[in-house]
Amino acid sequence: MSTSDPGQTRPRRADAVRNRHLALEAAKSLLAQRGATVTVETIARRAGLGAATVVRAFGTKDALVDAAVADLLDPLIRRAGDALALPDPAAALRAFLLELIEFQAAHWIMSERVEGLEAPLTAARRAELRKVASGLIGRAREAGAIRTDIDMTVVTVMLGEVTYAIARSGEASPELAGAFVTVVMDGLRPRP
Repeated sequence: MSTSDPGQTRPRRADAVRNRHLALEAAKSLLAQRGATVTVETIARRAGLGAATVVRAFGTKDALVDAAVADLLDPLIRRAGDALALPDPAAALRAFLLELIEFQAAHWIMSERVEGLEAPLTAARRAELRKVASGLIGRAREAGAIRTDIDMTVVTVMLGEVTYAIARSGEASPELAGAFVTVVMDGLRPRP
């Protein structure tokens, strides 16, 4: 599991590992549900555990939410890293943007849940994601697929914000996401 405790000196008991996993999966499931209440009690109920067991496994609700969000981001970061190896930088960036919209549509509430929390694991994963996204944008710029007259940081922030906006739309669908990414990529194409 990617969210293990680096300060842990002795192995956890098998039941403690299982309980931690159950609580983490329950939290991730609740974070994906629109309108779900994410409390220690709802997480514990979803996991089939007692609230005290959940607290014992993570210490605080904030730590559990942080671990869950970081865990949710891991596959997205991995796939974005895989996109860096694709031979066509424009196609790689397009694939990443579509994946990002799909992820954000499925987990749109996540950002709101983490806002204001002490979330070091999530902050680290977000930094990794920004780094990989910047790599994809940089490759596309170097290949001449997107314009260079807009600052790299501006492009990165713009893409993050607009993908988030489309993902939160009540009309979000693969067709809308595809059309949106086409328009964005056309707008980023270098001017003659």
